[in-house]
Amino acid sequence: MSGRGLARLAPVVLVLAAGLSACGGSDADPPATTSSPTTDGDAVAITVTRKDDAFTPNGERVELGIGQTLKLTVTADEAGEFHVHSTPEQEIEYEEGTSEHEITVGRPGVVEVESHDPASVVLQLEVR
Repeated sequence: MSGRGLARLAPVVLVLAAGLSACGGSDADPPATTSSPTTDGDAVAITVTRKDDAFTPNGERVELGIGQTLKLTVTADEAGEFHVHSTPEQEIEYEEGTSEHEITVGRPGVVEVESHDPASVVLQLEVR
């Protein structure tokens, strides 16, 4: 190839090299971590608090893998029940005080965990 042909290719090579280096990482820069749970069987833990007919969290979306366990710790100033709108549906009865419960969902989608009394969507499980 002539010198003129190489001169034309130089900008293309530089653009390709820059693009490849932007996609790669270095040992000095570890990958960013996310709050997304893994689907390798590790459980996800969430604490729900009921106080004066209000829930914390309130409608928060939580990522969950198909078949992954959600460990739910409920601290409540009075007894109640959550409805998990999965297939099949699940109900979680909790007492006044602190109790622990487990939820697993076998199908992908968004599953609401809600209270009917008082009416509130407590969690949205984004199952993948």
